[in-house]
Amino acid sequence: MAGNWKMNGTGASLDELGSLIDRLQASPVEGADVLVCPPVTLLFLARELLRDSGIALGAQDCNVAASGAHTGDISAEMLADAGAACVIVGHSERRAEHGETSELVAAKAKAAHRAGLTSIICIGETEAERRAGRTLEIVASQLQASLPTGASAANTVIAYEPVWAIGSGLTPSDAEIAEVHGFIRKGLAERLGETESAQVRILYGGSVKPANAASIVAIANVNGALVGGASLTAKDFFAIISAYA
Repeated sequence: MAGNWKMNGTGASLDELGSLIDRLQASPVEGADVLVCPPVTLLFLARELLRDSGIALGAQDCNVAASGAHTGDISAEMLADAGAACVIVGHSERRAEHGETSELVAAKAKAAHRAGLTSIICIGETEAERRAGRTLEIVASQLQASLPTGASAANTVIAYEPVWAIGSGLTPSDAEIAEVHGFIRKGLAERLGETESAQVRILYGGSVKPANAASIVAIANVNGALVGGASLTAKDFFAIISAYA
């Protein structure tokens, strides 16, 4: 269960993270691995707060270079130094707002692996693409072009996020989610082999909330969720994590 805070949160927001730790310690959710990806400004503070909590720390983007003249950017090595274990790459908001291509996403994922980070590679279709019946075509194209050489179950997670569902309150039907996740699993098998692909975690993202989390994680080939707005409050994120209880 991964929480993506996006461009939200200041130091005061760490109170919610502390509350989440308290809730999980009071009522552990067996079988659920929890990850929180705050803005980079909070990584150091969050690292100290999360120490010995069992909750992993992640980041939201990285540059492909290890260092250099890239004002305002952050390298994967810097994220690792700040305490991150994972980094999200290729989120639809990065693809749309910054024009990131799948080839760039693959380079970022490779940079994450270079730094010892797990890459969470995001893929998903727009509403127009779904209406045109191109969902599987888009997902296949993004998956194959975004996976770097050397990707494995140990260093790569896939997150399927239909763009039209993010923050909209809308979600695909269980059957639609199952179809795409099964399709992704087959695509991974083509690249990584059946044995390795079976171990890759495929997360669902797009308006995941306490009311629908349990039904979503029960779908075949859904191995967790990438949660946006609902991860900002301990109460809601804990309720989503508890879908595994």
